[in-house]
Amino acid sequence: MRRTTRSPSALLVAAFAAFMLVIAGCGEEEGTGSGGSIPADALKGKSITVGSKDSTEQKLLAVITIQVLKAAGATVKDKTGLVGNVAAREALTSGDIDLYWEYTGTAWVTYLKEKAIPDERKQYQAVAAKDLEVNKIRWLEPAPANNTYTFAVKSESYERFGVRKISDFETLISTIPGEASVCVGEQFSTRKDGLPGVEKAYAFKFPKVVKLEAEGLIYGEINQGVDKGGTCNFGQVSITDGRISPNNLRTIEDDKDFFPKNNPALNVREEVLKANPQLEAIFRPIAAKLDSKKLQDLNAEVEVNGVPDDKVVQEWLKDEGFIG
Repeated sequence: MRRTTRSPSALLVAAFAAFMLVIAGCGEEEGTGSGGSIPADALKGKSITVGSKDSTEQKLLAVITIQVLKAAGATVKDKTGLVGNVAAREALTSGDIDLYWEYTGTAWVTYLKEKAIPDERKQYQAVAAKDLEVNKIRWLEPAPANNTYTFAVKSESYERFGVRKISDFETLISTIPGEASVCVGEQFSTRKDGLPGVEKAYAFKFPKVVKLEAEGLIYGEINQGVDKGGTCNFGQVSITDGRISPNNLRTIEDDKDFFPKNNPALNVREEVLKANPQLEAIFRPIAAKLDSKKLQDLNAEVEVNGVPDDKVVQEWLKDEGFIG
């Protein structure tokens, strides 16, 4: 009987094909450990530069990416913590970084200058198509988390002022305008999808706007409220922020769906993805596990409990079975 000898390269291709099937299957399973561990040689010999913005959540997403890439055998260059949306975006489009996590609504409204699409999936499909066409950026499958903006107020004031949805601000402003004070970050105060846009969409103006350099300061200010020495009663927040619950805050419904849906997705330069097509299979099940509650919990571990982000990420990846 004639025996067929398979070359090492053929064996490697077969092994990777098996890995792709395992990842695809595991992505549909439920429960802890359903992700499937990452083969240590999936990206062996590859060098990938990872970027991020400077928020807690962005750094967490970047650390997830770095640890996963290293587990897959890649050499990683760390260029995380870039200050502001524009810096991270320009680093990607210029080729200074290879990939980073971006939000569908931010890219669609702020970078591509389009009007927000209320349906999450349609917005993802639209931004993915246009960004590829215009900027040669590939959007991998997004996480179900929605890190969109809204406003928040401390629980007692939520009951006292009766502002359950953003439309209710109009009544508060017309009756007791002195209580309708709002804290916002510098970027939010000028963004099209920030304060100017929401005031235009809802046809009211906040009588007092306090601009804070660091958005993280907002949570403490509204936790106190004006009656306890804070500078504002309401404030801009991100829904997945880990400081909402510990500060006893209640979020306010965006009843006109003004704020863009902000599902995070890994953005990769097209040439990088062509050279590393494995990235799609590796990160699809990881993104699928990141819903709003999970991101809020991970953010809280860092922001509230003071656990280093690399430790938070490592424990989560192990719990989910992505790394050994």
